[in-house]
Amino acid sequence: MHDAGAEPSKSDFRQSTIVKIEYKGITFEEPLRFDGLVEGCLLLELKSVQDILPIHKAQLLSYMKLLNVPIGLIFNFHEMKLTDGVVRMILPGANR
Repeated sequence: MHDAGAEPSKSDFRQSTIVKIEYKGITFEEPLRFDGLVEGCLLLELKSVQDILPIHKAQLLSYMKLLNVPIGLIFNFHEMKLTDGVVRMILPGANR
């Protein structure tokens, strides 16, 4: 039910965060920039390229793993019809 007097809710949207990276027993805290993270569960990567290449998918998957985000979308704005330029990726077991 919608309360007419209630403030509209704002979604949590970010374009960067600090991630902890462990390598050979050393922990680093590094900034990570991305196109968009919605509510901590949907990662957006925006492109305008001829074709989505495996490296674009690998980049999104790496960010999803670092941030523990279950769903990622790549939007390629180079396509005539935007829906033709959408790639959806799922990271099993993330965000639990």
